Amino acid sequence: MEKLSRIFGRVVQAIPPVFGVTLITFLLTRALPGDPAVFFAGLMANEDTIAQIRAELGLDHSLPVQFLYYLRDLLHGDLGNSLSTGRPVLTELMSRLPASLELTLAGLLLSMAIAIPLGVLAATRPGSWVDHLCRVLVTAGVSLPTFFTGLFLIYIFYYLLGWAPSPLGRLDFLYLSPPQVTGFYSIDAALAGDWEVFWASLRQMILPAITLSLFALAPIARMTRAAMLAALSGEYVRTARANGLGGARVIWVYAFRNAALPVLTTLGMVFSFLLGANVLVEKVFSWPGIGSYAIGALVASDYAAVQGFVLCMALLFVVVNLFIDVVLTLIDPRIGLES
Repeated sequence: MEKLSRIFGRVVQAIPPVFGVTLITFLLTRALPGDPAVFFAGLMANEDTIAQIRAELGLDHSLPVQFLYYLRDLLHGDLGNSLSTGRPVLTELMSRLPASLELTLAGLLLSMAIAIPLGVLAATRPGSWVDHLCRVLVTAGVSLPTFFTGLFLIYIFYYLLGWAPSPLGRLDFLYLSPPQVTGFYSIDAALAGDWEVFWASLRQMILPAITLSLFALAPIARMTRAAMLAALSGEYVRTARANGLGGARVIWVYAFRNAALPVLTTLGMVFSFLLGANVLVEKVFSWPGIGSYAIGALVASDYAAVQGFVLCMALLFVVVNLFIDVVLTLIDPRIGLES
């Protein structure tokens, strides 16, 4: 019961930040250069036509009135219609969100598979070549912009070596999309038993996933190394070694279990950062996610689409951090006792 009340408290605490993000996004989109009414009226439109389109978009009201109308529509689940496509923004986001989540999760899992063992090895062998390799990867991951890494990988593995498929979307044009169940092509193809499409979707995802994983390697490896160094210097670890326990058991059962808590917290933040980094990666690889959709909306001054994208990202950030809080509460009894 105490844990449920704590989770409910976290949900209530998330409401003010979401409202703040909604207000700031609304004001920033209105500050964008250009007039969407002029953009969509066309070059040959006269003043009367532009004024009519502005009234249809609700842009002839004052900013406070526009914001109140926007909040009213949000409460009814209406994010407005995209001026670029003419479809509801919510429909556009829901159709593209699985592509972004699939790519983000693939990048996060790949980075975890590399960064966590690397951080543990660097902590258990300080000053060795593994420790130096960890520092090089951390520095490279922080220094290299994601769009540069993506273009570099395309040049090497697609243009020079020809090992990777063309960086044009989620599937090569030779394959049809699998029947939609989850929206994740790899999972849907596996559920349908279409292994040819399954492997094709993985091949298409490998380069953008590597790009994201290189970006996420740095914080995960660094936090794992620091947390393991702190855990290995603990008295309980020295006691376990003094009692004759094996080195692998001391590292993975005693030290890593305690070091996993800050690493888990970092994973939640890294996942949120990867969603933001997806915007450029999706554009480089023509990935049809919400990031590439947001860039198109920004260019066209599509207010409703930009606001819907930012609100979606804010809600995802809140949900991911709430999930991490719940997991920490369940696996670490000290968090419940401290509350």
